[in-house]
Amino acid sequence: MAFKGVHVPRWDDSPPAVQRPAAWTVAALLLAVADALAARFGSVTVRGELSGFTRAASGHCYFALKDGAGGGASLRCVMFRRQAGLLQSLPRDGQQVEVRGRLSLYEPRGELQLVVESLQSVGAGRLYEEFLRLKARLEQAGWFDPARKRALPAHPRVIGVITSASGAVWHDVVTTLRRRAPHVKVILYPSLVQGSEAPASLRAALAQANARAEVDVVLLCRGGGSLEDLWAFNDEQLVMAVAQSAIPVVSGVGHETDISLTDWAADLRAPTPTAAAELVSPARDELLQMLDIQAQGLARRVHQRLDEATQRLDLASLRLRDPRRILQSQGERLRLSEQRWRGALRAEAQRLGRQFMDRQQRWQRLVERARLAALHELGLREARLRAVDPRDVLSRGYAWIEGDDGRPIISAASLAVGQGVRAVWADGSAQATVTAVEVASSPVAVPPTRARG
Repeated sequence: MAFKGVHVPRWDDSPPAVQRPAAWTVAALLLAVADALAARFGSVTVRGELSGFTRAASGHCYFALKDGAGGGASLRCVMFRRQAGLLQSLPRDGQQVEVRGRLSLYEPRGELQLVVESLQSVGAGRLYEEFLRLKARLEQAGWFDPARKRALPAHPRVIGVITSASGAVWHDVVTTLRRRAPHVKVILYPSLVQGSEAPASLRAALAQANARAEVDVVLLCRGGGSLEDLWAFNDEQLVMAVAQSAIPVVSGVGHETDISLTDWAADLRAPTPTAAAELVSPARDELLQMLDIQAQGLARRVHQRLDEATQRLDLASLRLRDPRRILQSQGERLRLSEQRWRGALRAEAQRLGRQFMDRQQRWQRLVERARLAALHELGLREARLRAVDPRDVLSRGYAWIEGDDGRPIISAASLAVGQGVRAVWADGSAQATVTAVEVASSPVAVPPTRARG
């Protein structure tokens, strides 16, 4: 059998003893197989379940087609950028598709691959349909309710990571946390992340984290892969354990386009494990920058308050004069008050003096009138006394007769013959003896009797 452009050695049933069979080179064998595939199959149409779909930065798409009947057969596929640009939307893992292309051999690895020229969706795959049924049941049970989700700690002190200890995810998460928040402690809860035993291992790691209660938040992480590779994170018991966790859980499973049921049950879904580490760890540099900004703002506020206080102090100092000036001002006020009081006192003294003088003059006039009235009254009384003064009567030729005891004798009947009496005149007196007494029959007012000597 000959292949186009390739020399194929002929093997004889009984080669000569001296001739050895020719050996294929690897490149020649692969080229021969590729030519045989192209000649035998040409353009083929294949139906299967999409798995591990990725789109590289170059624009080429890589994925695998698995047997939709649940078998283990898998075919590697590549769709170059020109054909991938014709897709209306990117397909997703688990989707049942029908592709048309040509079989080829990828020589660097010697792998069989299908170069896809067109891709059409023909429905959901078996595994994806199971995924949707499980999602609907859990969502109806309330495990994805947003009200159950809790806020993540703003500044966690300890972060727990549930992932494989030997995978690249653990290295990427630790590197990210050390770069962003080297002060945060990181604890690994190792677990299987793929295979039939992975769900139980993941549940055990989450239960251990809750039992030890030593972390503030838990990262549930795994790298990207196909729907089958990530199927452990769609386990119903694991989803309920994530929703019931006492510690907030961040799900960072797969790449950005990968979706697992733990993403809906977790308190926060991150597109990648690295993004999960970034979401729970505020960057120290950003925090320090924020603190610097706040410190600068606080310093500005403090300086502003100090400036305002200084201005108020200056205004107060302007209003608050020198104590010596205050004392001088008070002294001047006291002196002015003293002068006013002295002037008031002098004016009051003058007023009182004038009032006193007026009253004194009135009293003097009153006293003078009283004195003149008294003198007039005294003169009248003196005249009346003089009118009844015995000496005045005696000066008119009458005499005053008194007994030896000095008492006046006012009645002749009180005399006795031979009685000694004393007669008093205005200019002298004389002793006499009564020689005879004549008493009238009826009292008659007669002038005083002159005594005879």
